[in-house]
Order: sequence, then C-alpha cells, then structure tokens
Amino acid sequence: MTIREELERQEALILSPYAAFSSRSAGRDRPEPEDDLRPVYQRDRDRILHCKAFRRLKHKTQVFLAPEGDHYRTRLTHTLEVSQIARTIAKCLHLNEDLTEAIALGHDLGHTPFGHAGERVLNRISPEGFRHSVQSVRTVEFLEKRGLGLNLTQEVRDGIRNHGTAGNPHTLEGRIVRIADKIAYINHDIDDSIRAGIFTERDLPEQYTALLGHSVRDRLNTMIRNVIANSRDQNDIHMSEGMFDTMMGLRSWLFQNVYRDSAPKAEEGKAEEMIRQLYEYFKLHTELLPEEYRFFMEQCGQPPERTVCDYIAGMSDQYAIRCFETHFVPRSWSVL
Repeated sequence: MTIREELERQEALILSPYAAFSSRSAGRDRPEPEDDLRPVYQRDRDRILHCKAFRRLKHKTQVFLAPEGDHYRTRLTHTLEVSQIARTIAKCLHLNEDLTEAIALGHDLGHTPFGHAGERVLNRISPEGFRHSVQSVRTVEFLEKRGLGLNLTQEVRDGIRNHGTAGNPHTLEGRIVRIADKIAYINHDIDDSIRAGIFTERDLPEQYTALLGHSVRDRLNTMIRNVIANSRDQNDIHMSEGMFDTMMGLRSWLFQNVYRDSAPKAEEGKAEEMIRQLYEYFKLHTELLPEEYRFFMEQCGQPPERTVCDYIAGMSDQYAIRCFETHFVPRSWSVL
C-alpha cells in the first residue's frame, strides 16, 4: 500500500460523511497517474503554490494602491489569511483541509493589478467582459505552462470559480472558502484602514461591533466560531442569520467609507486610465507582447483582445507602472 492510499484510508476514517474525499474526486481533464505520496487535492495545492501567478500576488493591490508601509495587505497576504481561516473551519468540521487550502490559495490567481479598479476597467473595455474568479480558473486551466494549465481537479476549479458572493460551490470545502474570503477581507480591511488613519476603532458603528466585537481579533474569533457552531454535522456551511446579516452590514459600511470614498481610493481613476491606455496600446502593437502571449495568438489561435486582456490581468502593480512609463512617459536624454 502506498503512502497516498494510507492517507486516503485515514480520510475515510476521520472526515465527515459530507466531506470531499480525495479518492472520490471527479478527476482532471487530462488523466494522470496517481502520485504514490500525495492525494489529488494535496497535489493541486502544491501546483498552485509553485505557479507563477501565485508568486505575482505579492505585488498586487488588495485595497490600497501603492501604500507606503510594509504592514498593509497585498493580494498574497490576503490569500494566506483566507487560507488560514478556511483551514481552521475545515479542520473543526472534519472536512478536507487539502481541498480547502487548494481552493483558498487559488481563488485570486486571476486578479488584476490595482485590485478591483483593474477589474472594473477590464470588464468595461474587454469584449468578453472580465471577472477575476473566471480569470482565476482561466489561469489554472490555460495560461500557466503555455496553454497546458495546471490540470487541477474539478473540485478545486469549481471552488475557485464560485468563491464570490453569488457563487454556489458544489463542495462544502468550496463554501468554506467563499465565507472565509469575506471574513478575511472585512477584518483585514478594517485593520489596514485604521492603520491608514481613515477611521478609528471607535468610529465603527455600535450596531455591528456590539455583536461582532470591538477589535479585529475579537471579530475574527466571533465570526469563525459562529460558522463552525452553525455548520457542525450539516451538509452546508453558514452563519446564524443574525451574525451573517451583521457581517454583511459591516461590509456595506466599508464599501461606503473605504472602498468608494476614502482618500487612498481617489488614485484609482489614474490606475484605471493607465490600464485602459496599456490595453489600447498593446492591441495595436501585439508584436511587443512577451513571447508566451504571442504564442497564445500564433499557435493557439487566441484573439488579440483576449491575449492583451490576459497579459494585463497578469501584471503586478509595479510591472504595470513600469510598462506604462516605458511606452508613455518621455525619457530624458543628453548629447555627449
């Protein structure tokens, strides 16, 4: 018996009957030999962790564009916090931690530079529209490894595709990530906003903090424990109705006071215009695209508009700025 088979037997003994068992995965688009050490979801987790798109997350905006300080979240640290919260919930509910972690680590791989500002402008100008959850799946199915993708299991891709508010993941592990994503960004965006001086803890409405808590630590603890308490031994993942409504009320308050009207968000218009100009420029100059993207057009028959959208969506904030400076900002010169 291989180590993988031993681990699969342990899952059968330990995990909830509602869990997604590694041995019962719906599989991959391209069949592969089983690994002798790792079950399928652990292999998926490892593939995501080692892919290029994951590494680029460290230089992509979470909420605040180009913050001056080392302690503000990036898209990578957000992803790691979602993963930690999701794994805690999965462990307590005896669900599959490997599947949960793989979905969490992959859920934002397709996110644009400059956060949701980048997503909004690409959605406006791209003929096919743009949603980062769809792009995340596109990243693991096609963009990585020159059109081959990572060949992940159906369960991981389903969880990535459906991690948004309107999503409906087919596994409980996917549903955990969907709610862990909200828990993470609501709380760390409050923490970053307080650090940025946008508001103080005392400014948070009492109608939310009375139930959720008066610190980031307390709110995280309250939300996570509520999910676990209300989801034990059930074929669903949810909060109590009052807790969920309060969490979403606090989320709405953040949209009004941070995501739309705060001073750091005022720079987003510049970021959107920069992305728009880069998109139009590379549509006219596809010969300047990196070789791997020209390969998608020349060998895979992908339309230029789709290829340019993929290229820009994959940029880090810093790379997008450098690219803009290269093509649009005059350089100084001198005669020797």
